[in-house]
Formats: sequence, C-alpha cells, structure tokens
Amino acid sequence: MKAMVIEKFGEPSVFQLTELPQPEVTPGHVLIHVKASSVNPVDTKIRGGFIKAFAPDFPAVLHGDMAGVVVGVGEGVNEFKPGDEVYGCAGGFKGTGGALAEYMLADVRLLGHKPKNLTMEQAAALPLVGITAWEALFDKGQLKTGQHVLIHAAAGGVGHAAIQLAKAAGATVYTTASSKEKLEIGKRLGADYTINYREESVADYVQKYTAGKGFDIVFDTVGGENLDRSFEAAALNGQVLCIAARSTHDLTPVHSKGLSLHVVFMLLKILQPELRQHHGQILKQMNKIIEEGKLVPLIDPKSFTFEQAAEAHAYLESNKASGKIVLTNKW
Repeated sequence: MKAMVIEKFGEPSVFQLTELPQPEVTPGHVLIHVKASSVNPVDTKIRGGFIKAFAPDFPAVLHGDMAGVVVGVGEGVNEFKPGDEVYGCAGGFKGTGGALAEYMLADVRLLGHKPKNLTMEQAAALPLVGITAWEALFDKGQLKTGQHVLIHAAAGGVGHAAIQLAKAAGATVYTTASSKEKLEIGKRLGADYTINYREESVADYVQKYTAGKGFDIVFDTVGGENLDRSFEAAALNGQVLCIAARSTHDLTPVHSKGLSLHVVFMLLKILQPELRQHHGQILKQMNKIIEEGKLVPLIDPKSFTFEQAAEAHAYLESNKASGKIVLTNKW
C-alpha cells in the first residue's frame, strides 16, 4: 500500500511517499481504507522530534485523526462490519498504525460510526479536538446547564469544538480571539459573547460580563502565559481546564480563589489500551450532537492530498489556518 512516512525527525520536508505492506487484521481491530485525515499540533510535534517518546517506529506513519471505510474485521469485533463508514483518532503514536496511508489497522475501541450528516473530510476533522473538548468540559469540568463558561481561542481546533459542545449543554458561552474575523467565527459557532483579548484586559471583561465575579469554568486551549490570565478570569471556587500545561506558573491565585486546575492530555488513553474504550464512548455520545446539527467542524478552505502532507504541516505551523486542516486520500 502507499503511505506517507518519515524516516527521521525534522522539518515538514522529511515526509516521503513509499510502499508498505498492507496491515493484517488482528483480533479486536478493523482494517480501514482511509479516505481523509486532519493535522493536529501533536502531529507536527511528533514529526519534529519534540515528543519522541510518543512517536511510532521508523518508517513512521503519522496522524491519528481519520475517516474511512471498514474493509476487514478481526476476531471478536461485533460493532463494525465491512462497508461501515467510521471515524476516530486511532493511531499515529507509538504502538499504533497511522492514518497517512491507504489502509490503517485500528483498535475498534477508538472508533465510532461516521455521523450520517458529515462528509469524510468533515468527520476526519473532529475526533481529536472533539474528544479533547469533551474530556475537558464534561469528564473534568462536569459542566452543568446554566454555567458561565469562558473558552479561549474561538477559531482554534479544540476551541471551536468546545464552544459548540458547551452551548449544546446549555451553558452561557464566552470566547476570546485576536481579530474581528475570528470573533465572528466564534459567534457563528454559538458563543453568546465574544472578547478581543488584544483590546480588553482580563479585569475589564470579567467586570463587564460577570460584575467582577469571574467565570464558573475557564477552558484554556492556549497555555503558556495565557494560563495566568485564565486563573485571573475564574470565579471563586471555579475551574480552569487546560490542554497545554508544560510551563511554570505562580499558583497563588489558584490557592487564593480555591480553584480547581484540570489538565487534559487525550492521547494518554490511546497509548494505554485498557483506557481506549472511553474514546469510543465519547464518539458515540458526540454523534448524537453532531447529527442534531449542534456540532459542525470548522475547516480551513485550503485542502491537501496525502501526498501533500509536507505542505499541510507547513501550513499549520505558519499559524495562518482557521479551523482544521484536512487531507484527502486520492489513492
């Protein structure tokens, strides 16, 4: 089968087209003819060698997000059959297959049936960001109807999914972005209020929207120094959810406000087989929301083929994309 692989870590140019043996079906797995994939920041970090501990062996096939058609079913698999359209974040990491290939062997615990109202390209854009947002808002944050939720980065991958999931759950949603265009995206996705963080300070918008009390939940999808702003924006006994916490911070405001800080690192469940079932369960729950039209992927208008993986990675790293970057399989 054809596949885009890397033989070493480095810049996007390390991708190369090659022929690999087609995976054999194993118990608890299905073989998928991959139709589409999407790029996530973790994919670029693995390619660049920044998280080598999570990287697959060389020649490495990257990418976890995918949508495709089941063509082979392993022993013990009952929920999927040949011809089923599926999606999930099912590999691209150590000990798993990758999506940038004609065929991908995937653990059924990481898969869901593709939502009927989405194209393959749309479905491939959602798994990692949707699961991450779900784990943060519902598993960690225990989001309840009527709560006031601040979500940073309206047009980001996780941010755009989180806005829609929080709104579907009955929250009042506030979101931040750096430009009028991105704020308009946030509004279109369902945010009740939008905040240009370059024009309004945290103190100003906390006063403006919460009378100085702060937000029940702050979902920080940015990290770094923005996490300090999230601590400032949270209400007493509030919750801060974060997906990027590899940084040093003064936890004084966390203590003084009695905050709860939750970190989500979704790929840990992919790397630990005994935990994979939860991702499949989330996809099943998300499907209901997706098929009700309450969760729609934001996809950058610039599309790529699998053979253009290098260009897709370079585009993501340019920070010019709006929403998810999707690649289609022409093989």
